[in-house]
Amino acid sequence: MKIYLSDSINFVSKLSIQRIWNAFKVLSSFYITKWTKKPRQWGMPFTVSIEPTTACNLRCPECPSGLRAFTRPTGNLKEDFFKNTIDEISKELIYLIFYFQGEPYINPNFLDMVNYAHQKRIYTITSTNGHFMNDENAKKTIESGLDRLIISVDGATQEVYENYRIGGKLENVLKGAENIIKWKKKLQSKTPHVIFQFLVVRPNEHQIPEIYRLAKDIGIDEVKLKTAQVYDYKNGNPLIPTIEKYARYQKQNDGTYEVKNELLNHCWKLWHSCVVTWDGVLVPCCFDKDAEHRLGDLKRTTFKEIWHDEPYQAFRSRLLKGRDQIDICTNCTEGCEVWV
Repeated sequence: MKIYLSDSINFVSKLSIQRIWNAFKVLSSFYITKWTKKPRQWGMPFTVSIEPTTACNLRCPECPSGLRAFTRPTGNLKEDFFKNTIDEISKELIYLIFYFQGEPYINPNFLDMVNYAHQKRIYTITSTNGHFMNDENAKKTIESGLDRLIISVDGATQEVYENYRIGGKLENVLKGAENIIKWKKKLQSKTPHVIFQFLVVRPNEHQIPEIYRLAKDIGIDEVKLKTAQVYDYKNGNPLIPTIEKYARYQKQNDGTYEVKNELLNHCWKLWHSCVVTWDGVLVPCCFDKDAEHRLGDLKRTTFKEIWHDEPYQAFRSRLLKGRDQIDICTNCTEGCEVWV
């Protein structure tokens, strides 16, 4: 794994004794749970994903936002609620991911919230489709203190790009990336660490070398190839790559497909992280896109109470007994970001 020194130094600079001790408690409780097969949960989550909005300008075919397929309410994260939540968990929190569903830059207060977390010395990450990084927003992004910016670039030409990013314009994404790099240089900022994320699907797999070339030409820090989650995979799917190493699914002798990884009855995500929807609902992980497994409501109770309360412990117990019995787990490779 390639190490990016500047990004690593920036991350380490945000650690504190309290955050390290909390992470140790969480890690210890996870391994004790694995050994005893009984849920133990010490400490607080040190990775939290919070949803700026459910709205999106694109119509990507495997995304509930793109398909406009949510049954849960849609809306924007409110800044006051966000600040209250961060105030409660900031002393233990290491990573704050400003993303779940939707396009973060659609929320008009998104970068103000990033800056608030930055002031709390939390490592901040967001993922964007790149269509809102005009010159003004690019400058504000650098000034916000954002630590990591993931830009989805799923094609090296418009024809290939729009196969998945329906409604998107590749030239706008590349121009936005150029704006970010320009303002990093102008403001002499080492952050954010900028990543081109390439979601490998069958229509674009032949353009992998071109993405590396584009990233180098613009001055992007890193390229990450991400495997694609598809919902309807059992009988094949035109998005599943032909290059096996880039597919989450493998073909069986009878012609059907199954998830490559063995579905083990434990999950690190349930111990160190969680997701907060724009309206304050806690859900177990990023695979619960429609927030069907609601473990608590931050508008009614505290984060600590929810994290250690009976609904969360009951869900962890269910997981230990059989992940194959939990719908959101059956298409999971233990984590949202599956890189190759």
